Amino acid sequence: MSVENRPHVAYDEIVKLVQPKSSVLDLGCGDGELLQRLERERECTGRGVEINETHIRACIGKGISVFQGNLDEGLADHETHSYDYVILNQTLQMVHRPDRLLREMIRVGRNVIIGFPNFGYFMNRIQLLVRGRMPVTGTLPYQWYETPNIHLCTLKDFRALCRDHRISVKTEAATRRGRPVPKCAANLFATEVCFLLVDSITRI
Repeated sequence: MSVENRPHVAYDEIVKLVQPKSSVLDLGCGDGELLQRLERERECTGRGVEINETHIRACIGKGISVFQGNLDEGLADHETHSYDYVILNQTLQMVHRPDRLLREMIRVGRNVIIGFPNFGYFMNRIQLLVRGRMPVTGTLPYQWYETPNIHLCTLKDFRALCRDHRISVKTEAATRRGRPVPKCAANLFATEVCFLLVDSITRI
C-alpha cells in the first residue's frame, strides 16, 4: 500500500504517545520521517514497511531499516507481540480490508497507534450537502477518480469498529490544523484523529 502523494502530516501526537526506547514497526512509513523522529526524540528502535521504491530509497538514505511489503497481504511475517508499538498513519483508509489489518496489528504490537483523516469533518459534510460532490480538502486533497482512499470513515465509525472487535481505546486525540479538538466535538470539527489501542481480550 503506497502512501505516495499523501498530504504532509504532523507527527507530534504520535511521538508523544510512544514511550522512550520502545521498538516500533511503522506500516506505510513513507520516506521514514516519523521513524527518524522517533529514533531521535524517543530513542526508539524502528523498522518500516513501505511499497514505494522511491520512499524505500529515501529511508535507506536516512539509515532507517525498511523492507518492501504490501499491507493488503497482511503481517504474517511478524511474530505475535514482536513490537512495543505498531503504527499506521494516514494509510488505514487505503487498504482493502482495514478490519483485518487492524487485527493483525493488534496481534503483532503490544500497542497500536492509528491516525487517519476524519471524513465526518463538517466541511466534508457541507461539500457533500451543498455541492453534491465528493469533498476535496487539505487532508483529503484528491479528486474522487484519482484518490488512493477507498475506505473513508468518520471518527465514530472507527470507534464502532474497535467496539465490534473488542479492541480497547487507551487514548484518543483529535486535531484541526494541528490544534486539539475536544472529544465531545471531535467527529464534527476534527480533520485528523489518532488512537492508541490495545486488545481488550488479552490485555485487560
